[in-house]
Amino acid sequence: MSKKLALVFGGSRGIGAACVQALVDDGFDVACTYVSSKPAEPAGAAAGRVAFYQVDIADDAQVAAVFDSVARDFGTRPHCVVANAGINVPPGPVHQFDTGNFRKLVEVNIVGAFNILRHAGQQVADGGAIVALTTSLVRHAAPGLGPYSASKAAVECLVRAMAKELAGRGVRVNAVAPGPVDTDLFRAGKTDEAKQRSAAMSPFNRIGTPEEVAQVVAFLASDKASWVHGQIVQPNGGLV
Repeated sequence: MSKKLALVFGGSRGIGAACVQALVDDGFDVACTYVSSKPAEPAGAAAGRVAFYQVDIADDAQVAAVFDSVARDFGTRPHCVVANAGINVPPGPVHQFDTGNFRKLVEVNIVGAFNILRHAGQQVADGGAIVALTTSLVRHAAPGLGPYSASKAAVECLVRAMAKELAGRGVRVNAVAPGPVDTDLFRAGKTDEAKQRSAAMSPFNRIGTPEEVAQVVAFLASDKASWVHGQIVQPNGGLV
């Protein structure tokens, strides 16, 4: 019996790389996309078990092509699609926010996510799972992060609609909305004081790890989550 296949968009670092590792550990074959730098093989990956594809998710044709490439290379459609790819930009109040940066958020975090989810809805195997990464900041307003949070709120609306639309095929659609997580993206440009403020948002007084979020994604990809559908799961240490 062939192994199940997971396709992780944005799997080169941080939460995405942790998702690739968690899915490999759970016995999936994994196809992983990246933008510029091909990531290292995850620990324990057997030959041919993990493959990497360079994709710009804002380009619909590239997203469509990677689904075709993965089906050809692995001989099966994905049983799980993880929509993790996304960006952030320098924060700022809405009334002062750079319009060019807002367009970047829209192009990648909304249009790019739409491209992934649209093709995932067509290509994921019956009885499979789709998991999108969003943010707990959709429900915890933070100064300066309104545009970023808004871009992720749009993804949650798509997820909820798709959960209704794909239920007839047994496809489960959920989102994972972390709080602050210790990634390169989180640390970039932050002082120690700013990092501590983020940690203090949780009653545990720390930020999460990519591995903690990835385990939630792996759970939703598994048969153990057979009755979890149309949900926004928030691994955030009690932030919300």
